[in-house]
Amino acid sequence: MKVRTTPTFDRAEKKLLARDKKTVADAVREVMDNPNVGEVKKGDLAGVFVHKFKINKQEILLSYRLSKDELLLIALGSHENFYRDMKR
Repeated sequence: MKVRTTPTFDRAEKKLLARDKKTVADAVREVMDNPNVGEVKKGDLAGVFVHKFKINKQEILLSYRLSKDELLLIALGSHENFYRDMKR
């Protein structure tokens, strides 16, 4: 499965510490192993999945889209304003 990222995801990941980037990489691997691990969104965000995991006891959301042979990582961040920013 091919993995692509958006500039939004890249900016969020760039700000993380090295150990936190490893946690994100583990979460991405988990999504690749089981693409339906995330929760399917409805309404304005139809077709988007959101996988929740923790970094340093803080819940982080990873949004992604699936196609036949591609995983598109859209955004990464805490719950605060996450869905509002995703709609933009």
